[in-house]
Order: sequence, then structure tokens, then C-alpha cells
Amino acid sequence: MPRHRLALAVIVSCQLLLGIDATIVNVALPGVSAALRFAPADLAWVLNAYTIAFAGLLLLGGRLGDVLGRRRMFVTGVLVFTAASLAAALAENPGWLLTARAVQGAGAALASPSTLALITGTFREGQERNRALGISSAVISGGASLGLVLGGLVTAAVSWRWVFLVNVPIGVLIAALALRLLPETQRHAGRFDVPGALTGTAGMAGVVYALIRAAAAGWSDPLVLAGFAAAAVALAAFVAIEARTAAPIVPLGLFRDSRRSAGYAALLLVGPSLIGPFFFLTTYLQQVRGWGPVATGLAFLPMTGGLFTAARLVPRLLARFGHRRVIGCALAADVVAVLLLSRVGPHSSYFGVLGPLALVGLGGGCAFVPLYTLILSRVGGREAGAASGVLQTTQWLGSSFGLAVMVAAAGSSGMGRGFVAAATLAAAALVLLLSVLRPANPGTADAKTHPDGRLRAGGRERPDGPGHPDEVEQPSASLGG
Repeated sequence: MPRHRLALAVIVSCQLLLGIDATIVNVALPGVSAALRFAPADLAWVLNAYTIAFAGLLLLGGRLGDVLGRRRMFVTGVLVFTAASLAAALAENPGWLLTARAVQGAGAALASPSTLALITGTFREGQERNRALGISSAVISGGASLGLVLGGLVTAAVSWRWVFLVNVPIGVLIAALALRLLPETQRHAGRFDVPGALTGTAGMAGVVYALIRAAAAGWSDPLVLAGFAAAAVALAAFVAIEARTAAPIVPLGLFRDSRRSAGYAALLLVGPSLIGPFFFLTTYLQQVRGWGPVATGLAFLPMTGGLFTAARLVPRLLARFGHRRVIGCALAADVVAVLLLSRVGPHSSYFGVLGPLALVGLGGGCAFVPLYTLILSRVGGREAGAASGVLQTTQWLGSSFGLAVMVAAAGSSGMGRGFVAAATLAAAALVLLLSVLRPANPGTADAKTHPDGRLRAGGRERPDGPGHPDEVEQPSASLGG
């Protein structure tokens, strides 16, 4: 078990590093602009180059882990990310920095799908795996707020170049420890799906590009429409290729399970309620309340605290109450929290923000682990990397989609309507999941739960996986039920 804990520490350290890098650059952008003479319209690409490369290549990264070995792709991705971070720190012009940021995103896409696949392969299904996934989801979500804090501190203390340089020793250490502590997974030989990789990457990159641009230029912008059109063509070709190839980059059979498909859809719909506070409240606290970047980053610590509290609570909650009740309560709390944030105005105190932020973290954190287990449980070893890649692609699409929807909804009326839109999407996720996850059958209210997460009723057991969340088998009448 100590070795498992060390392995988990290596995995979540990588997730934290990749998550922090999505936001740590935000508060350093003024320094980047002044040093490298970025045009104002191009500065956003310091963020977008990373996001588009990351989201676009996640499917490829997941499949490469299945074919070549997940530890190998984990280490390769971390080293590519680390080398690109050094290149970004040494950048002398905008093109150099944007290229380095795109390569950083590519490295993150190679490493990230293997993190969840390594967790599911290392920890037994049930409470042990749920605890590991809880820590993982808290680290992934909390990395964004921590990135804001670290970005402000590092930029103020040294310079913007150090937001990239700090990645170098950490990345080298993670790669070295991974080779020592993480087991290599079985390689699944087969032809690599090159046409699927190309069309899938093009499709995901097109969708993310269009959503990012829509948040700034509006839905009717010609480049937004062109991006969606190109993505639709690429994704249609991708589905046609995947349906025919013997070794698809994304096995379409993953979506035959209605609960797994609902889990993917819910991740997409819940994304806005988590990305929205970062975007709108960062602007609100700095431009309306006049806070500095460090204080703004620290303001999100209640949300991070909620996420880490959820990581500790959710394995026990799942064992006691099951997926349906935990997801229902978590998403209901998320909806309430985001609606409370919609009431924040120019004269609101920080205490009007603190409580809802903590509730967003608690609700989101308690929702993510059940969603992860719905998606990743009962997935064959041959498909674990692909399932993880689709999961993380869905999360990134949810963030980009959510930001575009919230910005469009807010318009010129303020952030309140944006938060209402996010609450509406989270409520839709709640309704979807409650309609798919069936409650325990009548007469089984006294079903017991093992520490490993299995449900027991009438002396019969079944795994609490995505095919049977919260379902308890009725004892047969022939057994005296």
C-alpha cells in the first residue's frame, strides 16, 4: 500500500502540474506582452495555443497509451511538456512562445489520459479506487485556482519567465519517479489508426477553436462558423472511420452503455459551473473590487477547499448512499451555488462570494468521482486509455463550451445571466443522470455496502460499476427472498 500511495502522489503531481499551467500564465500576460511585444489581439493565443493542442490531441494520447504502454506515454508526455516549458521560458518573440505553448499542450495530451488509466489499473474497484479518483479530481480542479495564486506570486517576485521555468525541475522529478514507481501496463499490439487520429484531432481542435473564438467574437463570427463547419466534417469522417477500422482510436462500443454515455454528457454540461467562477469572478474582483492578482487568486481558496473536502468525503458517501443519491445531492448543491453567484453585484461583499464558491467546490467535487467511476469502471484494459482520453476531452470541451455559452448569455447585462445559464446546464445534467441511474428496487432499502464498494442484498453481490450503479439484485423467490 505505501508504494501505491507513492504512485498516486506521482500521478496527481503530474495532474497538478498540467492543471496549474492552464491558468498560471493568466496573470503573467501583461509582462509577456511588454517583453515580447505581442499585439493585443494575439495575446489570448498564449492561453489558447495550449488549450487547443491539449484538447485536440487527448484522444490520440489515450490510444497511444493503450498501444505503446501507459507508463511510457506518461513519461514521454511529461518530458515533452518539460522541454517545451524551458523553451517557453527562453522565448524571444511571439512565434517562439506560441509554438512552445502548443508543444506544452501536446505533451500534456500525451501524459494526461494515462494518469486516470494508471489509477484504474493500480487501485482496486470500489472504495480504494474511489478514494484515489477523489484525490485526482480535486487536484485537477484545484490546480486552476492554485495556478492563479502561483502566477501572481511568481510574476510579482521574479518575472513572467519563471511561470514556465518552475515546471522544469518538477517535470524531471516526476518523470524519474514514474520510471521507478509506476508499473508498465500491458501493450495491446495492433495497427495504429492514423486516419482516425488525424480526423479526430482536427475535429476536436476545430470545435475548441470555434468555442474559444465564440466567447470573444460571438456565434455569428465567420471564423466561428467556419471552425464549426470544418469540425463537423472532420468528426463525421472520424466516426465513419472508427466504425470500420479494426483498431479504432476511440472504440465506439464505449458509448453503447447508456450510463457511460450519460456520464460523458453530464461532464460536458457541468463544465460551465466550474469554469464560470474563474472567468467572471477574476474579472469582477480585479476590475470592480480593485483587488490585485495575488489576492484574487487567494479568493478562490474556498473553492479549492471544497474540492479537497469532497475528495475525502465522497468515497464514504458512495459506499453508504450509492451513485444516484450522491450525484443527485452534489449536482443540486452545484445548481444552488451557481444561482447564488448570479446575485453577486458591484456592492456585494466577499462573503457573498465565499460561501457559494465553497459550495461549488464541494458539489462539483462530490459529482466528479461518481461520474469518473460511471465512465471508467468495467472498461476493458484494451480500452482504458481511450475511455480516459474521451473523458478528459469531454471535460475540456465542457469548459470551452461553458465559457462560450456563459459569455453569450451574459452579453452586456453582466455576469448574472451567465451564471444562470451555467445553473441551467447543471440542472440538465442532474435530470439526465437521475433518469438513467435507476434507484434500488423496492424492498432493498436495507442493502449493505462492503468497504470495497460492492452492494449486497439477499446474499448476492455485484460490482458497483457503470452498468449497475445503485442497483441491487432482488433475491430470487426460490431462495425464500
